[in-house]
Amino acid sequence: MPTSRLEAFSDGVIAIAITLLVLEIHVPETGGPDSLGHQLADQWPSYAAYLVSFVTIGIIWVNHHAMVSRLRKTNHTVLILNLFLLMSIAILPFTTDLVAEYLRESDGQHLAAAIYSGSLLLMGLAFYAMQRYTLDGEGGDLLGVELSEGDRRAIKQRNALGLVPYAVATAVAPLSAYLTLAICAAVAAFYASPVTRAGLD
Repeated sequence: MPTSRLEAFSDGVIAIAITLLVLEIHVPETGGPDSLGHQLADQWPSYAAYLVSFVTIGIIWVNHHAMVSRLRKTNHTVLILNLFLLMSIAILPFTTDLVAEYLRESDGQHLAAAIYSGSLLLMGLAFYAMQRYTLDGEGGDLLGVELSEGDRRAIKQRNALGLVPYAVATAVAPLSAYLTLAICAAVAAFYASPVTRAGLD
């Protein structure tokens, strides 16, 4: 099967997920006791979670394009792995809203943070699994470009690097929901930086 259908379907799912993020930022109600500025400022957890998730999904979209562009065709395994990746991306609007809603609550903030960082870890694992398959073994036969063993190893290492802080973020969620969000933000900033992106494609 050609890669065009896989990429078109994936782009659609990713576009919907990244658009749904903003729907969880609500317009303040009129006639309340607080000023509009105060109500807008009070929603800062929603802004923070939105920014982290938007950048993260955007990076996954860029990386997904780079991964698929290396393929000359797909097979059943690639399609299934891609579905698992898209499933993990599609859940992010929910987990983003969850952590934003509970970040300042005394009851539930740690669990919400763990679910959020856990969803990012799941997405990272799904992407890494697909990346490894397309670079190694049977999946490596699907490549349409020549990659040295060193190039393949570097790509896999770059992808695996993000799994560690996501695992740490999930582990520290019972201690601090704020630290969990900060670690996830740092991962997004790291992978979005021009230095990190150099040579990705």
